[in-house]
Amino acid sequence: MQYGVSLHTLTLLDGGAVCPKDAATPCILGSGGGLGLRAGYRSRGPFYLGASFQLSRLNSSNLLRLGILQRLMAEGRYYFDRGNRLTPYLLAGLGGAIYGNEWGADSGGAALSFGVGLEYQISERTVVTLLPTYQPILFRRFYDSTNQVRAAGPLGFGLAHWLAVQVIIEARDPLSRW
Repeated sequence: MQYGVSLHTLTLLDGGAVCPKDAATPCILGSGGGLGLRAGYRSRGPFYLGASFQLSRLNSSNLLRLGILQRLMAEGRYYFDRGNRLTPYLLAGLGGAIYGNEWGADSGGAALSFGVGLEYQISERTVVTLLPTYQPILFRRFYDSTNQVRAAGPLGFGLAHWLAVQVIIEARDPLSRW
């Protein structure tokens, strides 16, 4: 069992149809940062399967009082373990996201994440990771507080892209044999 917490920054790469170029108001999505929780099972081999929850405060150009992005993801990792304390790995995740004002849900959609991490083993049971990830989210169409339509792309969806950098600390607990 491997579980932990993370701090992350999010840098908006492109707001896509969520932030149309011809909009009368500024982009409702921006950069930000937040906290995360994660837990999963790391096999004796190179695989990890788990889940993560990320809570991010985003800059909403004052269109929302407190723009909160929440993501719940299923994650898989593949470790390139060579018996060293520093271990690189690949990450892929799939889940959902909601975005809104003060814990509300103005819109939501499907979320992905892809990354390459470096895990450093501090002790037998503690690891620290630096994990840059690419995080696209496909939002459903919604209207902001100024009645501007957002995510009005094909089929009523809009894709936004972020680059996230996470610093993760995790603990490992061996599972008992039954």
